[in-house]
Amino acid sequence: MSWARTRVRHRLGRLEGRHPGPATTRVLVVDDDEVIRQLIAVHLRVAGFAAHLAPDGAAGLEHTRCCHPDVAILDAGMPGLDGWAVAARLRADPATASVRTIVLAPGGGVAAEPRAGLGAEVDAGVDACLAKPFDPAELVATVRRLARRRM
Repeated sequence: MSWARTRVRHRLGRLEGRHPGPATTRVLVVDDDEVIRQLIAVHLRVAGFAAHLAPDGAAGLEHTRCCHPDVAILDAGMPGLDGWAVAARLRADPATASVRTIVLAPGGGVAAEPRAGLGAEVDAGVDACLAKPFDPAELVATVRRLARRRM
Protein backbone atom coordinates (compact mmCIF):
# COMPACT_ATOMS: atom_id res chain seq x y z
CA MET A 1 0.00 0.00 0.00
CA SER A 2 1.37 3.40 -0.92
CA TRP A 3 2.34 5.97 1.67
CA ALA A 4 -0.50 8.33 0.64
CA ARG A 5 -3.17 5.63 0.85
CA THR A 6 -1.91 4.54 4.26
CA ARG A 7 -2.07 8.12 5.48
CA VAL A 8 -5.64 8.53 4.21
CA ARG A 9 -6.72 5.30 5.96
CA HIS A 10 -5.23 6.53 9.25
CA ARG A 11 -7.00 9.88 8.93
CA LEU A 12 -10.32 8.20 8.13
CA GLY A 13 -9.85 5.97 11.17
CA ARG A 14 -9.29 8.96 13.42
CA LEU A 15 -12.40 10.66 12.01
CA GLU A 16 -14.43 7.56 12.85
CA GLY A 17 -12.90 7.34 16.30
CA ARG A 18 -10.86 4.22 15.59
CA HIS A 19 -7.65 3.23 13.90
CA PRO A 20 -8.35 0.89 10.97
CA GLY A 21 -6.48 -2.38 11.19
CA PRO A 22 -4.78 -4.11 8.31
CA ALA A 23 -7.04 -5.13 5.48
CA THR A 24 -6.89 -8.87 6.07
CA THR A 25 -10.35 -9.80 4.83
CA ARG A 26 -10.43 -9.91 1.04
CA VAL A 27 -13.77 -9.06 -0.57
CA LEU A 28 -14.49 -9.55 -4.28
CA VAL A 29 -17.12 -7.23 -5.77
CA VAL A 30 -18.63 -8.51 -9.04
CA ASP A 31 -21.00 -6.07 -10.72
CA ASP A 32 -21.40 -4.97 -14.33
CA ASP A 33 -22.05 -1.36 -13.24
CA GLU A 34 -18.75 0.50 -12.68
CA VAL A 35 -20.34 3.09 -10.38
CA ILE A 36 -21.86 0.45 -8.10
CA ARG A 37 -18.57 -1.48 -8.02
CA GLN A 38 -16.63 1.63 -7.00
CA LEU A 39 -19.26 2.69 -4.45
CA ILE A 40 -19.15 -0.70 -2.74
CA ALA A 41 -15.34 -0.72 -2.86
CA VAL A 42 -15.13 2.68 -1.14
CA HIS A 43 -17.39 1.55 1.71
CA LEU A 44 -15.45 -1.69 2.14
CA ARG A 45 -12.05 0.01 2.12
CA VAL A 46 -13.15 2.62 4.65
CA ALA A 47 -14.30 -0.27 6.87
CA GLY A 48 -10.83 -1.83 6.62
CA PHE A 49 -11.44 -4.56 4.04
CA ALA A 50 -9.34 -5.26 0.95
CA ALA A 51 -11.71 -4.82 -2.01
CA HIS A 52 -11.06 -6.45 -5.38
CA LEU A 53 -13.27 -5.69 -8.38
CA ALA A 54 -14.52 -7.69 -11.38
CA PRO A 55 -16.81 -6.41 -14.16
CA ASP A 56 -18.70 -9.65 -14.89
CA GLY A 57 -19.31 -13.18 -13.67
CA ALA A 58 -16.60 -14.86 -15.77
CA ALA A 59 -13.96 -12.36 -14.60
CA GLY A 60 -15.21 -12.82 -11.04
CA LEU A 61 -14.72 -16.59 -11.21
CA GLU A 62 -11.21 -16.15 -12.63
CA HIS A 63 -10.35 -13.58 -9.97
CA THR A 64 -11.60 -15.94 -7.25
CA ARG A 65 -9.24 -18.68 -8.39
CA CYS A 66 -6.15 -16.45 -8.28
CA CYS A 67 -6.86 -14.10 -5.33
CA HIS A 68 -8.81 -16.36 -2.95
CA PRO A 69 -11.32 -13.85 -1.49
CA ASP A 70 -13.02 -14.49 1.83
CA VAL A 71 -16.35 -12.98 0.71
CA ALA A 72 -17.83 -12.33 -2.75
CA ILE A 73 -20.50 -9.69 -3.37
CA LEU A 74 -22.39 -10.61 -6.54
CA ASP A 75 -24.92 -8.68 -8.63
CA ALA A 76 -27.99 -10.79 -9.39
CA GLY A 77 -28.73 -8.94 -12.63
CA MET A 78 -25.52 -9.25 -14.65
CA PRO A 79 -25.71 -10.36 -18.29
CA GLY A 80 -24.16 -13.75 -19.00
CA LEU A 81 -23.23 -15.30 -15.67
CA ASP A 82 -25.41 -13.58 -13.09
CA GLY A 83 -24.73 -13.55 -9.36
CA TRP A 84 -26.80 -16.67 -8.71
CA ALA A 85 -24.88 -18.68 -11.32
CA VAL A 86 -21.51 -17.42 -10.02
CA ALA A 87 -22.49 -18.38 -6.45
CA ALA A 88 -23.52 -21.85 -7.61
CA ARG A 89 -20.21 -22.37 -9.44
CA LEU A 90 -18.21 -21.14 -6.46
CA ARG A 91 -20.02 -23.55 -4.17
CA ALA A 92 -19.63 -26.47 -6.61
CA ASP A 93 -15.85 -26.08 -6.93
CA PRO A 94 -13.97 -27.54 -3.91
CA ALA A 95 -11.25 -24.89 -4.30
CA THR A 96 -13.75 -22.04 -3.86
CA ALA A 97 -16.53 -23.67 -1.83
CA SER A 98 -15.52 -21.83 1.35
CA VAL A 99 -15.99 -18.36 -0.19
CA ARG A 100 -18.99 -16.69 1.47
CA THR A 101 -21.41 -15.13 -1.01
CA ILE A 102 -23.70 -12.12 -0.86
CA VAL A 103 -26.11 -11.57 -3.76
CA LEU A 104 -27.43 -8.07 -4.41
CA ALA A 105 -30.88 -8.54 -5.94
CA PRO A 106 -33.51 -6.03 -7.07
CA GLY A 107 -35.71 -4.89 -4.17
CA GLY A 108 -38.96 -6.54 -3.23
CA GLY A 109 -39.67 -10.18 -2.63
CA VAL A 110 -36.49 -11.60 -4.14
CA ALA A 111 -34.25 -10.16 -1.43
CA ALA A 112 -36.63 -11.14 1.34
CA GLU A 113 -37.13 -14.68 0.01
CA PRO A 114 -34.10 -15.55 -2.11
CA ARG A 115 -35.30 -19.08 -2.90
CA ALA A 116 -38.70 -18.08 -4.22
CA GLY A 117 -38.83 -19.05 -7.90
CA LEU A 118 -35.09 -18.87 -8.52
CA GLY A 119 -34.39 -22.55 -9.16
CA ALA A 120 -31.47 -24.85 -8.48
CA GLU A 121 -28.76 -22.17 -8.61
CA VAL A 122 -29.85 -20.79 -5.26
CA ASP A 123 -29.99 -24.28 -3.78
CA ALA A 124 -26.21 -24.43 -4.26
CA GLY A 125 -25.93 -21.93 -1.42
CA VAL A 126 -25.96 -18.19 -1.05
CA ASP A 127 -24.98 -16.95 2.40
CA ALA A 128 -26.86 -13.64 2.27
CA CYS A 129 -29.12 -11.72 -0.07
CA LEU A 130 -29.57 -7.94 0.13
CA ALA A 131 -32.00 -5.74 -1.78
CA LYS A 132 -30.83 -3.10 -4.22
CA PRO A 133 -30.66 -0.24 -3.49
CA PHE A 134 -28.70 -1.44 -0.47
CA ASP A 135 -27.79 0.24 2.80
CA PRO A 136 -23.96 0.52 2.87
CA ALA A 137 -23.86 0.00 6.65
CA GLU A 138 -25.93 -3.18 6.32
CA LEU A 139 -23.67 -4.44 3.52
CA VAL A 140 -20.51 -3.84 5.59
CA ALA A 141 -22.11 -5.51 8.64
CA THR A 142 -23.06 -8.53 6.51
CA VAL A 143 -19.51 -8.80 5.15
CA ARG A 144 -18.14 -8.65 8.72
CA ARG A 145 -20.54 -11.36 9.89
CA LEU A 146 -19.72 -13.69 6.99
CA ALA A 147 -15.97 -13.09 7.28
CA ARG A 148 -16.10 -14.09 10.97
CA ARG A 149 -18.06 -17.23 10.11
CA ARG A 150 -15.48 -18.25 7.52
CA MET A 151 -12.60 -18.24 10.01
